[in-house]
Amino acid sequence: MTVTSPVAGAAAPAPPRAPDPPPGRRLARRVSLLLAVPALLVLLVFFVVPALRLLWLSVTTPEPGFGNYTALVADDVTTTIVLRTLLMAAVVTVVCVLVAYPYAYLMTIVSGRWRGVLLAVVLVPFWTSLMARTFAWVVLLQDNGVVNQVLGAVGLGPVRLLGTTAGVTLAMAQVMLPFVVLPVYTAMRGIDRRLVDAALSLGARPVTAFTRVYLPLSLPGVAAGATLVMVLSLGFYVTPSLVGSPQQSMLAQFISVQVNQLVDFGAAGALAVTLLVVTLLLLGGVRMLTRTRGATGSGIAGGLT
Repeated sequence: MTVTSPVAGAAAPAPPRAPDPPPGRRLARRVSLLLAVPALLVLLVFFVVPALRLLWLSVTTPEPGFGNYTALVADDVTTTIVLRTLLMAAVVTVVCVLVAYPYAYLMTIVSGRWRGVLLAVVLVPFWTSLMARTFAWVVLLQDNGVVNQVLGAVGLGPVRLLGTTAGVTLAMAQVMLPFVVLPVYTAMRGIDRRLVDAALSLGARPVTAFTRVYLPLSLPGVAAGATLVMVLSLGFYVTPSLVGSPQQSMLAQFISVQVNQLVDFGAAGALAVTLLVVTLLLLGGVRMLTRTRGATGSGIAGGLT
């Protein structure tokens, strides 16, 4: 049986209209938008415009087209430098994570006084000038420097470190370490340790409880810190230039050579755009991975509480 409208051809009633937000909320929204205008202008002037300028130079200099990108793929030297930069950034990221994770965990289990000491150990070098720290590493890594003297005292040296990949990795990892320690420590501070205790009480071994409960819940902090280190390492210039050698040049150094020595703004723009695209792809991948891991961690927490 069908039900017909009592009035033939009458239009269906309109859905109820959502109530207008109160005037105070609308005013607060407008104020928030006005407060965001300076930040948007800064991003536009100092990021969007230079990025578009580099993109324009890469396809118009010395002649219109994609010749700079074709040469970038075909040139073995450029490909080697790009791969070396990606590998160096990945190695530095792994080293920082391996050092920062147990350090951040130690910060969560010690007393407040020792936590302050450990935090100061991380932050004091972070407040020092990058140039000063880099020159300090140049002195420490010399053939007769303190590092080689210590290695010689324990029978492992002398080893050539200055001007090598190992020396650059060590110096960059020390500079980048705070960017991993702080996010990982923040994530660990928010973990309810009763979840680990619950897993242990249910018969899980300590290693299993850590890998199945604690580690997944701390992965967002690890992902945030590793992303910061990876992105910053891709464009690192000062430390590789002073501690490394021309044989270990990274992408930022190569772009500097293209601009300052070869005056090839088209090739430099193509390299910069490629670096930007790689960085954006990396950020997108980490975001997807973090979202998946976050859903897994939430499921674990919900199942144990």
